[in-house]
Amino acid sequence: MADHYFTQTPASKSDVRTIEAELRGMRLKFFTDAGVFSRSGVDFGSALLIESMQIPEASKVLDVGCGYGPIGITAAKLHPANAVDMIDINERAVELAKRNAEMNGVRNVRIWQSDLYEKVETRGYDVILSNPPIRAGKQVVFAIFSGAYDLLKDGGSLWIVIQKKQGAPSAFEKLQSIFPTAEEVTKEKGYRIYRAVK
Repeated sequence: MADHYFTQTPASKSDVRTIEAELRGMRLKFFTDAGVFSRSGVDFGSALLIESMQIPEASKVLDVGCGYGPIGITAAKLHPANAVDMIDINERAVELAKRNAEMNGVRNVRIWQSDLYEKVETRGYDVILSNPPIRAGKQVVFAIFSGAYDLLKDGGSLWIVIQKKQGAPSAFEKLQSIFPTAEEVTKEKGYRIYRAVK
């Protein structure tokens, strides 16, 4: 059976590559590998989220399901005063994200393996970001939403990217049921960016 990128320990043979991406006007480099999400390049959804996300300076940020790290690393580079936490269930992705933070000269991050929010001890995040693992199922995606509500400070925001054909309308309804405010920030090529504020 093929690995899913939300497997804790990918069994697929390691095959590390380097990719480059221009994100928020910055040229970044990333190591990627077999068994991690979107290994051949930063996927369109993540890139759209990165271009859309608004992060106040000196924010506490959490990237949920960080993969090899493009979203969280960009968030960290936007403002050196940001403190960015990055988590993923996939051990291989976590190791890559650590190497990628170093390769891009990012020091204001902490990266660790966690099944959803299981090993997150910080509270009061200003911003939580996620390109959720749709293939893990609706239950997992909705758990990301409800867990984010608990970890955000009042006025903090959750930013999500999701494809229309992969359940964006039901995801938006769920966000509206959890958060006092939820809005569609932008849409492009079938992808939706949602922002929900606690």
